Order: sequence, then C-alpha cells, then structure tokens
Amino acid sequence: MSKRILLKLLAISALGSTMALPLAARADTPLKILVGFPPGGSADTIARIVADGMKDDFSAIVVENRPGAAGRIALTALKNSPPDGHTVIILPNGPMVLFPHLYKSLPYDPTRDFTPISELARFQFGVVSGPAADAGSIAELVAKAKADPDSATYGSAGTGTVPHLLGTMFAKAAGIQMRHIPFQGSAPANTALLGGHIRYKFDVVAETAELHRTGKVRILAVTGPKRDPQVPDVPTLREAGVDMQATAWFAMYAPAGLPEAVRQRLETAVNAALQRSATRDKLVKLGFEPVGEGSAALAAQQKADLELWGRTIKDAGIPALD
Repeated sequence: MSKRILLKLLAISALGSTMALPLAARADTPLKILVGFPPGGSADTIARIVADGMKDDFSAIVVENRPGAAGRIALTALKNSPPDGHTVIILPNGPMVLFPHLYKSLPYDPTRDFTPISELARFQFGVVSGPAADAGSIAELVAKAKADPDSATYGSAGTGTVPHLLGTMFAKAAGIQMRHIPFQGSAPANTALLGGHIRYKFDVVAETAELHRTGKVRILAVTGPKRDPQVPDVPTLREAGVDMQATAWFAMYAPAGLPEAVRQRLETAVNAALQRSATRDKLVKLGFEPVGEGSAALAAQQKADLELWGRTIKDAGIPALD
C-alpha cells in the first residue's frame, strides 16, 4: 500500500470518528434536561432524582427550568433544539395527551416533533370522600348519587384538569351524575372538602394518603390497575365494581429526528438509573411508581392516552381554549 493511499485512509477514518461523536452521545458530552415548571414542583423533583441516577453516564447533567404556559415554553425549546442527544425534557403527561384536545392550537405536535425516550414514573388518583358525604365505599357513593343526584358534588383545581376529567369518566362509568365545582387550585378544593362544602374530590393518592390514614377523609378507591402501596387497604375502582382505569405519568422526550444510536444510548442510561435502588427509593418515597420501560412502551402509552383523554374531554363538553 502506498504512503499516499495510507494517509488518505487514515484521514477518512479520522473524519468518520469526528462525525460520529454527536451520534454516540458519549460519556464525555453533557446532557441538558429541560423542565417546564418552577423549581420545587413534582416535575423538577423527578428530573433531579433521575439526573442524579444518570450522572455516571455523562460528563455533566444540567437541569434547566423554563417555566411558563404549563410546560409549553419548554416543549417549544426542545422542539427547536438540535437532535444530537444533548437536550431532553422531563414532563408530566398533560402537555402530550391532554393539551392537544384542550387548546385550539399548540406550538408543537406531540407525536411528530419529539422522540419518546422512556416513561419514568407513574402515579394514580383516589376517589376521595369528605365529611359531608358520609360514604364509606364506592357502592355507597353510587347509591347516594342515584337517590339524590344534586348531592354528588366534587371539586378540582379547575376546569380541564385531570381531576375534573376523572370525575367525568367516573360518573359515566358508574352510571350516575356528578356536579363539578372548579376552584382556583388544589388547596382551596381541599379546604372546601374538609369544610363540608363539597362532598367528593379526585386527587393524587400521595396528596391525600395522610388525610385518609388520620380519618379526616376517606379514599374510597384508586384509579390505577392495582392497589397503591401508600393505601393498601383501598381497592381499585374495578375491584369496587366500576369499570374504569386511569393513571398519570412523567416521561423523558428528545427532539424529533434523533439518530437511533443516540436514542438507544439515552434510553439505556435513563432506564439503568431507574433500576438503581437509590433512584427507586426516592421516587417511591414521594408516592411514584418507577417505570423505565423504554421508548416503544412510552409511544404506545401516549397513543392510548391521547385517545382516552380525547373521548373524556369530548364527553365533558369542554370548549377548546385559545
């Protein structure tokens, strides 16, 4: 082999290695995790727990908060980021499966503009009975609502929120009527429940478990596919005789057009983090179920939930927002 040919082959090899750097998402590259909510909230907390679990796979990981428009600002930033594996987002399911049905237009398309990486954590809700309801089971709630339809009032943090829509789903599945009372946030709704101004509330189990344990409210059933370890005495809705199931989740996404090698690298890193006992213990302590099932499972979950919440929002008659 001539010296000139050898030098040319070496040059081509070096060029190929340089071009492969961004595709390999190598450990000497940093990772930026966008969060569309302020520090201290659930999305931010989960992002920092997961980032800590992934720290050995990257030279540096930065969690960057870009709050505003319920996560839409951060999602737009991700959409406009290069698909090189250096920028991802961690967010709840709402912007990906609820917002397409709640808003007339969005600055992103939840299926075309992003690459699913993995579902991180899942949580469920409880059907909560307050002091004014005097219902000790789902069967009693249904019987009371059928006897006096006006009595089945339930509160939420506002129209179009997941608890509001869960009430719509539950009423349809149980064959009853329930009257929704929107509040300006979850805290005022809790105050109204404890004060006897509303009878029921659909709430995250982690937010209500202690009130249930102390007897101030009663969680009649949970909305997920299995009992929640925070309240193991509480049946699922299906166990209680109502054919309904719904959960919420947090997940990681990257921009669309991500090379397959980069997607695999990110999926492997985040799922390995979710298998570490330190990461899992922190999430479970906060009331979340660690998942880590990969991009295909997340894409399937997103598709199913887009259809589920689309039907629910249509049934609720919620007009599209500007």
